[in-house]
Amino acid sequence: MNAIMLKKELQNISISDISFVLFLLFSFLLAGCGTGSNGGAGTMTVEMTDAPIDSADAVNVNIESVEVQSQNGSGWITLNKPQKTYDLLELVNGATEVIGTTELEAGTYSQIRLILGDSGHSVVVDGKPYEMKVPGGPQTGVKLNVNAEIKPDIEYVLLLDFDASRSVVEAGQAVNTAKYLLQPVIEAKEKAITGNIAGTVNPADAEPVVYALAGNDTLSTTLADTSSGDFKLIGLEEGSYDVSVEPRNNNFQSKTVNSVSVTAGKTNDIDPIDLQ
Repeated sequence: MNAIMLKKELQNISISDISFVLFLLFSFLLAGCGTGSNGGAGTMTVEMTDAPIDSADAVNVNIESVEVQSQNGSGWITLNKPQKTYDLLELVNGATEVIGTTELEAGTYSQIRLILGDSGHSVVVDGKPYEMKVPGGPQTGVKLNVNAEIKPDIEYVLLLDFDASRSVVEAGQAVNTAKYLLQPVIEAKEKAITGNIAGTVNPADAEPVVYALAGNDTLSTTLADTSSGDFKLIGLEEGSYDVSVEPRNNNFQSKTVNSVSVTAGKTNDIDPIDLQ
């Protein structure tokens, strides 16, 4: 009796019913394929720049690897292993260098860290190189909170602003220690939501240092080009800034240009700044 009933039920299934089931199966397979890297991955690129230090000729930092941590707790993911020494003072006045880029699954990445080398850090002062030590060792890395949102097929660019003037510290006179310590001070910014200010300071002989100020806070610093006087302040969030120029040549006076606007994704080229 059961066999007869099953035969009747099978006879009642139409071709349209079979087609519908096949359609659902095919849609399910497509959805499963969409979770792979082609449909659910974006790119993170990390660039590095520097705020200058007037008391050094070079600041060399050895970076072993660049890593990010997913918010879902899956651990650290390596973006790049540059194993390279960078002179931070070459990354001023708008210059940047890519230190890592890779494809990542879409999602939120809460932190980035730089693993520094055991050695290879140095500062050059008055033409003489000095080794720099990282207090406590470099193994745990320099960690920064970023909360980067990676979206499918979109490149997320993270700008790391390394402040050499605050990162290089004299070690004092303790016995058997390096003369200088490297204590990295870095600010992480999403490049897509920042803009820039560019201009020229005359004369270049004034050796000007240029600052972007918001109230009492210094948000960006650079040295104007010693030949042309050109400068570029990068990585500034939208808003209004005062551009302050401080000459290192004592024969010239400082000057401030107030209320310079910044728009995300754009560079505001301001009029030349003439020093007296």
